[in-house]
Amino acid sequence: MKKNIFRAYALMAVAVVFSSCNNAAPKMDEEPVAEAVTASGEGMRIAYIEIDTLTSQYEFAKQKSLELEKKGTNARNTIQAKSQQFEKKAAAFQQKLQSNGFTSREAAESEQAALQREQQNILALQQRLENELASEQQKFLQAFQDSLDNFLADYNKAKKYDMIVNKAAVLFADKRFDITTEVVNGMNKRYKKDAKTSDSSKTK
Repeated sequence: MKKNIFRAYALMAVAVVFSSCNNAAPKMDEEPVAEAVTASGEGMRIAYIEIDTLTSQYEFAKQKSLELEKKGTNARNTIQAKSQQFEKKAAAFQQKLQSNGFTSREAAESEQAALQREQQNILALQQRLENELASEQQKFLQAFQDSLDNFLADYNKAKKYDMIVNKAAVLFADKRFDITTEVVNGMNKRYKKDAKTSDSSKTK
């Protein structure tokens, strides 16, 4: 029985979300000058976002990643506990079998069958918990993407960038094209506002 069956799932978001968690909080005193010149000489306004920084400092992503980590840890502990109980029962069965402790062959086969059913139940539970965690991880990633897309759609109404890209997909970009700070602060401001609105509606 694997002891770390949930490690990949439980830490999947954490590896991304907390990759830059020790970075200082962003400031809003920089206004990027994002204009490139095309081959035809026409100006193109472009900007980039450092996704690692965004995910490490966006409150929604931080909160959801902690929740996923906790659920992954709980699931792993549940499987470990059940596996340890099963191993003890299996060892006791083997010892009893070797010492001729069963009154009949049928009794031994019955207990063996019960152990096999228990093992199958543990494997089924393991698979179910893995699937649930993977599903929640996917929902989180989709919610994060939707949040970013919606924010950028509103943000760019005023900024009028021709292109906003992920820094990770670019080999080199000048720092003046970086709008990560603005996006982080803007998304956090929107998230806190939505959270307050949600709390107010629940108290009514």
